[in-house]
Amino acid sequence: MPDIFRTVLEAEKAQDAVGIFLEGHLEVEGNLFEASVPAVGVILAALCGELSDYARSQLLQTLWVLSCGESHHSEVLHGRSRLGDECRLRAREGIWLVAAEGFGRNRELAADILEVVDLNEDRASYYARTFPSKRRAK
Repeated sequence: MPDIFRTVLEAEKAQDAVGIFLEGHLEVEGNLFEASVPAVGVILAALCGELSDYARSQLLQTLWVLSCGESHHSEVLHGRSRLGDECRLRAREGIWLVAAEGFGRNRELAADILEVVDLNEDRASYYARTFPSKRRAK
């Protein structure tokens, strides 16, 4: 996993990360694995730094998927049925980072993440109005 994250973080464009996927290691179609929870912290830490537009977008997309996900059936069998809740809880620690992304190029992703993780209804309503999302419009 560290090499995969490093490649994504250092990528300036999609061609720099051909064949490198976080999917399958952290989640499969929104079904989370144990590594998902600490990955949320890694993503939030990375968002504090300078990243290419590509890397920032990839990390936010992954954060959204992890925030929406639930435990993979194999994890449930091992007693880890609350991975989705744990990812959302961890993501809440970085609400301010995600909100800041809403003022950049990733408004929709930021709005989608905030909609899932922010429990403050007034603030969530503000984000929904300020950072429109195509996903919510469907």
